[in-house]
Amino acid sequence: QVQLVESGGGLVQPGGSLRLSCAASGSIFRIDDMGWYRQAPGKQRELVALSTRGGTTTYADHVKGRFTISRDNAKSTVYLQMNSLEPEDTAVYYCNAWIVSNFMTGRGYWGQGTQVTVSS
Repeated sequence: QVQLVESGGGLVQPGGSLRLSCAASGSIFRIDDMGWYRQAPGKQRELVALSTRGGTTTYADHVKGRFTISRDNAKSTVYLQMNSLEPEDTAVYYCNAWIVSNFMTGRGYWGQGTQVTVSS
């Protein structure tokens, strides 16, 4: 069984910073893509940032230059450094990863979500 556990959300003032972490654990053979999504009230879940195993990163236009995704493959962990936060960044942030288990089956997994609120 594989689990993704997120941490690091909270309340921050506009212009502030937060760092989210997501650690994968369980019967893991290999982790391929890891990414962050978010869902604001009344809106669909959207991609924020993606990191491939090879190191390629992709960002949504509205976070480019403000957010940075990184990963530590040895720790099976992905991070999202969020700077210059805006009220529009308020959402539940979800970690996602494509994981090949020790049984050689691959599928996508989601974390439980962590709330990020940007407000003065």
